[in-house]
Amino acid sequence: QVQLVESGGGLVQPGGSLGLSCAASGTSFFIYAMGWYRQAPGKQRELVATINRGGSANYADSVKGRFTISRDNAKETVYLQMNSLKPEDTAVYYCKQTIATISSGPAEYWGQGTQVTVSS
Repeated sequence: QVQLVESGGGLVQPGGSLGLSCAASGTSFFIYAMGWYRQAPGKQRELVATINRGGSANYADSVKGRFTISRDNAKETVYLQMNSLKPEDTAVYYCKQTIATISSGPAEYWGQGTQVTVSS
């Protein structure tokens, strides 16, 4: 059974920085794409950034130049460094990993979510 465990959320002032991490545990065999999504109150979940196994990343226009996604394949972990945070970045952030196990083909797994609040 694969589980994703997120860490790193919290409260930060506008203009500040936070880092998130999401580690896979369990019987993962091969991890394909990794990504971060967020959901603000009353809004739909939206893509923040994704990264493929080779390290190629894509970002939502709203975070380009401020957020950086990275991954460590050996640690089965994806990171999100968030700089120059704005109040509109406030949301619950979820990681997603596409993982194949020894007993099953690729499937999407989600983290439990971590709250990021940007406020003075």
